[in-house]
Amino acid sequence: MLSLLRAALLSLGCVGAAWAQSAPEAASAPAAAPAVESAAPASTPATAAAPAMPGVKSANIFEIGPDAAADPGYANQTNGERNRVQPGNNAPMWRAVGGGVTGYSSLPKSEAPEAGNLIQPMVQYPGSRFTSAGEAWRQVRNHWLLPYGAALLGIVVLALAILFFTSGPLGHKEPKDTARPIERFTPFERAAHWVNAAAFVALAISGLTMAFGKFFLQPVLGLHLAGWLTYALKYVHNFVGPAFAVSLLVVILTFIKDNFASLADFTWLRKLGGMFSHEQVPSHRFNAGEKGIFWWAVTIPGLIVVASGLVLNKLVPGLEYLRGDMQIAHMIHLTAGLFMMALMIGHIYMGTVGMYGAYSAMKTGYVSEEWAREHHQLWYDDIVAGKIPAQRSGQSAPDPVPPTPAGSTT
Repeated sequence: MLSLLRAALLSLGCVGAAWAQSAPEAASAPAAAPAVESAAPASTPATAAAPAMPGVKSANIFEIGPDAAADPGYANQTNGERNRVQPGNNAPMWRAVGGGVTGYSSLPKSEAPEAGNLIQPMVQYPGSRFTSAGEAWRQVRNHWLLPYGAALLGIVVLALAILFFTSGPLGHKEPKDTARPIERFTPFERAAHWVNAAAFVALAISGLTMAFGKFFLQPVLGLHLAGWLTYALKYVHNFVGPAFAVSLLVVILTFIKDNFASLADFTWLRKLGGMFSHEQVPSHRFNAGEKGIFWWAVTIPGLIVVASGLVLNKLVPGLEYLRGDMQIAHMIHLTAGLFMMALMIGHIYMGTVGMYGAYSAMKTGYVSEEWAREHHQLWYDDIVAGKIPAQRSGQSAPDPVPPTPAGSTT
């Protein structure tokens, strides 16, 4: 009871002291503003000012005149005069904010490391002006990565279309009843390939939609439907990403042993793989072009895409996710992703309509002796010599498809 009585007396003393200090100021105020004075509470307790911090200084909200704008000379006040009546509303303060200064925030650094920073510091990324980091990122993305990335993908598609209609597929088309006793891909290799391929297609479609959807989807579907589709694909992108990362590591570990360079690869590169001469260049299990796809379209950009994607998804433990770091990770992610997609378009072309028998080899796992001799003669020679088993998984080769009788409609 005594402690409660002592606290009450102390509170009354503080209120009286505050009223006594404010009384002279009220008496000396102009008589033209009695309504404003009567509206202000006389018993507002004094609030301790926040400790001084570097950069933008904190201010006691009870000491800032909320009616300062009613002064007839408000618009003509100097920065010094404005700083006395409204410390947080003057040109030097906002110039400091625009320059990237960090002020005080009561939020803990561990949860909000940039809470006291409104505008990022000035930087200059390749292709941008010297400006705030957020604006520099926007300039690089909108003025360089998106337009030139779209041009790269368009050029690749156009070049492959010209190649197909002028030269046609490589190799020779085999009858359906051709025996295929040589196992080119085991069931495990095919499973790893198709899982990774499915994840890549999902990521490519969702990523292209997020990057370019407002240009080709929004005019067709409208703002709301295109927005919801992009929002849904964003979650597809985020959740399929880890599956792509795991399957990518499996693919790399599975195929790396057959993708190191050999002397035969230099001959293949010198003759461009016989793409224009239609002369097949001898190669091992994978030719120089396929090895280039493995390293420069799958392994290197794939690991970069996965690493930057983990940062963007905030899945790297112990990393402080600042805006500038996320913007750099996004630019790296977008660049590597567009480069990877451009090369993978060529891989998809060669694996489907660009070469006879390539899609069937990955679908069934088996190829004919003629196909192996024509496209990978050195690999076929090793199989004939017994250096490489014709069937590596222990499964028997599939039976040939019987020919379709003449005149049949099936």
